[in-house]
Amino acid sequence: MSKLKVPLKLLTVALISHLSFSTPVLAESFHPQAQELDLLWKVIDHDIGENIFLGSLTITNNGAEPLGAQDWALYFNSVRPPASVLPDDSPDGIKARQQIAEQGLILTNADDAKSGDYFVLKPAASFAPIHPGESREIKITAQYWQMLKNDSPSGFHIAFNGGDPHAVRVNVSMDPNDPKQTRQSIHDIMPVQTPALRFAENTTLKANVDVANQVVPQLHDAQLQQGAFLTLLGSNASIKAPTSLDKEAKYLQSALQDLIQGRFPINQADAVPSGLIELKINPNLDVDGDSQPDNEGYTIAIDPFAGVTIEGKDASGVFYGIQTLRQLIPNDVYRASVSTNKLSHAVLPAMTAADAPRFEYRGMMLDVARNFQSKETIFKLIDLLAYYKINKFEMNVANDEGWRLEIPGIPELTEFGAKRGYDLDESHMLHTFMGSSNGFKEGDGIKGKPVNEVDANNGVAPIYQGFEIAQQNFLGQGWGYYTVQDFKDILKYAGDRHIDVILEYDFPAHARAAIKAMEYRYNKYKDTDLVEANRYRLIDPLDESKYYTPQFYTDNIVNPALDGTFAFLNKVISETKAMYDAVPNAKLTRLHGGGDELPHLGPNEWWAKSPAVKENPVTAGKSDAELFDYFFTRWADIIRNNGFQMASWGDVLTHNGTGNVDYGDLYPIFWNNVWGWGNEHQSYVFANKGYQVVLSHATNMYFDLAYNKHPDEVGYHWAGYTDTKKTFEYRPFNIYANGTIDKLGNPVEWNPNWVSLTEEGKKNVVGLQGQLFAENSKSPKIMEYLVFPKVLGVAERAWVQDMPIEQAADATGKTPMDHAWDVFSNALGQHALAKLEYIQPVDVYDQLPPLHGVNYRIPLPGAVIEAGKLKINTRFPGLTNQYSLNDGASWLPYYEPVDVSHAANVKVRSVSDSGRSSRVEIVN
Repeated sequence: MSKLKVPLKLLTVALISHLSFSTPVLAESFHPQAQELDLLWKVIDHDIGENIFLGSLTITNNGAEPLGAQDWALYFNSVRPPASVLPDDSPDGIKARQQIAEQGLILTNADDAKSGDYFVLKPAASFAPIHPGESREIKITAQYWQMLKNDSPSGFHIAFNGGDPHAVRVNVSMDPNDPKQTRQSIHDIMPVQTPALRFAENTTLKANVDVANQVVPQLHDAQLQQGAFLTLLGSNASIKAPTSLDKEAKYLQSALQDLIQGRFPINQADAVPSGLIELKINPNLDVDGDSQPDNEGYTIAIDPFAGVTIEGKDASGVFYGIQTLRQLIPNDVYRASVSTNKLSHAVLPAMTAADAPRFEYRGMMLDVARNFQSKETIFKLIDLLAYYKINKFEMNVANDEGWRLEIPGIPELTEFGAKRGYDLDESHMLHTFMGSSNGFKEGDGIKGKPVNEVDANNGVAPIYQGFEIAQQNFLGQGWGYYTVQDFKDILKYAGDRHIDVILEYDFPAHARAAIKAMEYRYNKYKDTDLVEANRYRLIDPLDESKYYTPQFYTDNIVNPALDGTFAFLNKVISETKAMYDAVPNAKLTRLHGGGDELPHLGPNEWWAKSPAVKENPVTAGKSDAELFDYFFTRWADIIRNNGFQMASWGDVLTHNGTGNVDYGDLYPIFWNNVWGWGNEHQSYVFANKGYQVVLSHATNMYFDLAYNKHPDEVGYHWAGYTDTKKTFEYRPFNIYANGTIDKLGNPVEWNPNWVSLTEEGKKNVVGLQGQLFAENSKSPKIMEYLVFPKVLGVAERAWVQDMPIEQAADATGKTPMDHAWDVFSNALGQHALAKLEYIQPVDVYDQLPPLHGVNYRIPLPGAVIEAGKLKINTRFPGLTNQYSLNDGASWLPYYEPVDVSHAANVKVRSVSDSGRSSRVEIVN
């Protein structure tokens, strides 16, 4: 009998392979380490069907062992869910599951609840191992579309043999020149941004900016004393103010100390008249000449001999006069303020100005539920909003993905609901969302994450001027909340700046964090105290109702038949009121109760199969719409009984309920004017009916929408793309003038169902609000990138009383709005943006670490090469444009067309006053 000779190495591999399937203990050793795997996500084709696209995930094994046919699970988040999770009878789902199965894989929801954006890829028995040195491209059909890189899967982590998961890095590839990758469908004609397209769009020429327009928002009326200037000297300038303006005086003192050498004493006995800044109140102040006092109005007079006088109709008016004074201080003073050579004086124009706002409500909303922002970040943002005379700050502190405010008596809300991580059954925290758990810190159950943002960005320090791969590799703060004291501090900080803080608790939907936290509480008490366990329970555990929200949740709606639901809501609101009551300058104004995005797949799906609904005499027999009416009436009563006004999303009035119930005094915020969806006119319908409405239309005022269509931009695009020009051009009383093209670039046709505002309806539009939902705001700098300078356009439209008239283009080819934009873009390029480079929060009580500057978006330049000559222009005249002919090794300032015929490639960028750079692009 002959003997088969087998090389010792192959025999060893065979033995190991055999043992790996038969001995689980040994099997743990025979797989690549997580850090030895590289992942690459690519978009391939959007033309494979309606609302689906083809992508691929390439796995490269750099380890010494194969990625085998069993015992691994690769977890990730994706805002574009794999089509394989669609229902059993879905044709797209059937095809996607077959596609995955043919590759020897299974792709399903990751968590036990099968709710949200969390998925897992596992091998099936037929999976061919990925051997060391091998790459495997896995084709995946996903739902909807991916226009931007931040739409791609994120937060990958792999677990072997059911052990702890370890982070795996991912890269993303999209070719902006491939229509199949960048076109949502065959109907999508919106072009991808290029240097040539920007060059054609940037029609504003650099021009002088008069003093009224150097301030944002622009002054109602301003007159210069020709040839005269005031030198505000730090050595002798002082502030005079009555006791009633003590806070404003201290704020001004601190602001000036940040900028200029000097103490700026308040009410100094021997004040020098020419250096005096006097603050005063005139309750009869009439700014616009209509014989009526103007709330929040002010006048400012700057005189070489008499100093500065700021007179307000009220303390708010004085405060806004102070913001105008701050903005009139020249850029060179701001520039020097962050150096060791702070200037000793500022040269101001001698002038007078009178100013007052158009709308009483000038707001911004920040979502801190989806990605948390620190108290210090909130302070900074509030101070910046005040700088532009915004007076309402809404905080979305409770949503599906997190609960961010401590509520005394319900510690589980933050003990559980303020944490995300690897917890498939969500026994002690929410499962991870949007690729972010506990940032780069421990505690979320995911090992081996990047240690910081540089590590997450493949060793390159991110500049946060667009997409960077750190966003997909665990950047983002899924953990965090504000203590009661934190929130009191926020209330006081905002109150000192004449900003009302409006909290949003979104119910009955968008409530998953609260629901899961109260299930955690139920499990804590169920074996010892069943009454306490059920006290705040928000769901009927026997409810078999099925729904699917726009964010893919199947379990985020509270049950209106339960006593626990209303006990919970009353406890939350009463404790919230106590926080406001504890802060003397915090106003009990509005509280936003939500009411949006209950899914509509059928007439009765939210609570139709809930035994609790059927057993409660008050709710039995009611339809979904009737149950919504019942819930929202009680919810509104709870809010009002605690002293707040009841604000809501416009959805409450447009389609959630029956339309036959009076919810009482309601202050709706309307967001849905997406061209082609059919709801464009609803805000006007209800303003005409007498509701006091706030306009926050997504197409123009959603800051979380990307600035434009390019894979490297940050944001979303479901309502189109929104840049600073769109916020500036927004017409509150004629939104249809804004609707020229839809989100796919197609012309918007007039809908005969649209209604116009009546004269009475115009009086019921109380203001505007910019919105930032935070799915992509994974760092404070990304948040600032998305907000600034868009928010300046909102501030302009909310404050400035005179809108450009609506008429046809003149001989230059421009309309009055075009000319107004030319002035505004020059004001930003020459004045406002330079100040944002150096501005510091006014830290009156030393609550903040030293910090300055804002990471606003620096626009990429427009550029073309014609007849061998490079031409460059910019969105905001005044910014510096640069070009490179040696692949970015060195940069040259651009002044005029330059010969580049000899260059192999040409790169361009814009540079801010402090030297920060926009993204770099190649000019073809």
